[in-house]
Amino acid sequence: MSTYKLLALDMDGTLLDEHSKISEENAKWIHAALDEGVTVMFSTGRGVQSALPYAEELKLRSPIVAVNGSDVWKEPHVLLKRVLMDVQLIRSMHELAVEYDTWFWAYAVEGVFNKEKWTEDITGIEWLKFGFYTEEADKLASIRKTLESWDVLEITNSHPSNLELNPKGISKASGLNEVCKLLGLDMSQVIAMGDSLNDMAMIRAAGLGIAMGNAQEELKKAAKLVTVTNNESAVARVIREHIFGERV
Repeated sequence: MSTYKLLALDMDGTLLDEHSKISEENAKWIHAALDEGVTVMFSTGRGVQSALPYAEELKLRSPIVAVNGSDVWKEPHVLLKRVLMDVQLIRSMHELAVEYDTWFWAYAVEGVFNKEKWTEDITGIEWLKFGFYTEEADKLASIRKTLESWDVLEITNSHPSNLELNPKGISKASGLNEVCKLLGLDMSQVIAMGDSLNDMAMIRAAGLGIAMGNAQEELKKAAKLVTVTNNESAVARVIREHIFGERV
């Protein structure tokens, strides 16, 4: 029997292949892990609404960490904990995005907002996360420097050309801590898999933090192990190796 009782999966670039699909092999071994009594769950930067169809596809009733930890769901449709972002921070980040003329987006309880679909009534919205995107590295670095100077945000990314912002102290790791408390588990019993810097905190905190073969180099350096890519059914491989003890 495996010492690991919880498998926390990033979605894009990890569970999902380049076509945003779950491979048959991944699905097969996820169900095998569930049958073994292991909790398999999503820990994603996505909002819960875009994660739910995949949970339904896999017939998962497990917790979900969404929006990089700002939302923690006890199970689909049952909220456990939510941490909102200060409206003034949203206003300041929006002004920064306009100043630098970058693409931007923001997750809120009410939905997703972006450069093409914004609202002037930001005080009437429950905000969860803000993001910037630009392929101009110097511009991204300048924005990051400004955000760091505020010292009130968790600064990560889901791609080398973006920045994702959550309230200070909120991450996929903080979300998984809430799930572990709920399930009576310790983080040492968790396997976490991811590919981007918004996975860094949980990769470091988990008993076994695994970076994808397609992960950003900084994450690979921080992980205990590096596996194959998201196009090679990496989740299935990890389950076979580290839950069932197979030599793959």
